[in-house]
Amino acid sequence: MAKVYIGTGRRKSSVAQVKMTPGKGKITVNGRDVREFFPYETNVMDLMQPLTLTNNEETFDIDVKVSGGGFTGQTGAIRLGITRALLEYDAPNAENEGSYRSVLKRAGFITRDARSKERKKPGLKAARRAPQFSKR
Repeated sequence: MAKVYIGTGRRKSSVAQVKMTPGKGKITVNGRDVREFFPYETNVMDLMQPLTLTNNEETFDIDVKVSGGGFTGQTGAIRLGITRALLEYDAPNAENEGSYRSVLKRAGFITRDARSKERKKPGLKAARRAPQFSKR
């Protein structure tokens, strides 16, 4: 039985559960191929960045379950999930100079992006947008 590496990623209101197993580089998102699931190639390139940076594009098969948010939030959540799974895979080398952790940290992939939509306030049309002022 092949070892499974698991990572959970969150971004905006999206949550992604990533399961990484040794394989040929096939990525499925919610049971569909990644290029079929995401409409834009930039989304696919964005979530592949941790794999590209660590030269693992064709080392692992990745199965993702993602929910909530839109394409951008889901892409960010998957990228963080893949990063965390790669860190779990490379845990024995974490202290070494050329470890995945140092490479991914330099690229800024380990930190969760905490930005999310600001809540709407009472008396306003949106979070900060006030109704138009009328002098008369």
